Amino acid sequence: MRSRHTRRRGTLTAAAATLVTFCAAQTLTAAPSAFAAPVPGPAAARAAHAHSATASAVTSAQDRAARAIARSLGDASWNTRLRAAALKSREVPVTERASGSLKSRLSAADRQIAAAKGLDAKTGSLLQLRLGDPSMRASLAAGTAPWVAAAVSDDDATSVTAYDSRGRAHRVDARKAPAHPVYVVDVDSSKALAAGLDVLSKELVKDGVRSAAPAAAVNTTATPRAAATTAGYWTTKITAVELSDDEEPWIKGAAEIYTLVSGFGQDGKVRVDPVDMPYLDYDGTVYKPNQILVNWSNYKYNLADAVMMEDDGSTNYRDLAKAIATALLTITDQGTYIPLVNAILDAIPNDWWTDDPDYVDSWYTLAQNNQGTYYGARGNGWMTVEPYFVEQF
Repeated sequence: MRSRHTRRRGTLTAAAATLVTFCAAQTLTAAPSAFAAPVPGPAAARAAHAHSATASAVTSAQDRAARAIARSLGDASWNTRLRAAALKSREVPVTERASGSLKSRLSAADRQIAAAKGLDAKTGSLLQLRLGDPSMRASLAAGTAPWVAAAVSDDDATSVTAYDSRGRAHRVDARKAPAHPVYVVDVDSSKALAAGLDVLSKELVKDGVRSAAPAAAVNTTATPRAAATTAGYWTTKITAVELSDDEEPWIKGAAEIYTLVSGFGQDGKVRVDPVDMPYLDYDGTVYKPNQILVNWSNYKYNLADAVMMEDDGSTNYRDLAKAIATALLTITDQGTYIPLVNAILDAIPNDWWTDDPDYVDSWYTLAQNNQGTYYGARGNGWMTVEPYFVEQF
């Protein structure tokens, strides 16, 4: 559930100036040098403490849930049912399947996680359970008693703690999957991200930044008719996308990626439109989503920026919206396009660049007529895009 790139702080100033000059008009055939992130701004400093608190609360809730589930495996009937579910499904909604005191404990953990992430209580259960690695299936199916561990947020962790049904702790290698079967307790990031982006959009509007409802993947394979004779609007759609590979630990699952598209709205005020990318699970894989990235009818200028992010489990969407709004509302329309990537990156809390890798990559000065493959400013990914006209019914 973590992004697959190492992020380190530095400066994007020179890179931004260069990209503003030629990136919008030029199809790139090779990745530029990777650029580090900018020095944190005031908004990031204010949000850093809140983000650390969120990470701590989520980690604590997951660990308590892991210990509770481990102890519950002493119940032979429940143990058998959970084993069958873990072998059948990649992700098991464990709170929904539990009963009695275990369900109460897991429900409490769910509420703590939702509150820590700034989500509404109606979001429901967020805890899920999965088998740590496919190599463990045979041992689990043969009846080996599994251990239970909470997913970790630190990409550099060398070991994790797993619990057995007697409550004993076992240290296992975080980089190499153990032979002993391990259930991993994690946040359902697909569900959390969908709810979180809705909160992010609403909070941005409340804080004075225009934002459309989160856009998700849609099929745009049909060939549109000529725009000159048809009512509708122009968009930029992604025909292919890939992120880089850094051999992520076995205990972490698929990434949950989203992109913040930013620019100046038709009213001349900054806007940020979140785009959910639920298909972008793994690095080193080329995805062909035919997904709309930019709706140009929302923007005043023929240029927009894109910042690709990941929900690492410790994102508080209300805090993120406030940090972004604080940074962007200081920028006014000067009658020409102004890149907003740096302002958004400056709003990101300090610790998001180290152990919790939330920032993936960024694309400056996307234009409506862009067509071809474009590499991100940090060299962590590429997208192939093309203009697409959305017809009105």
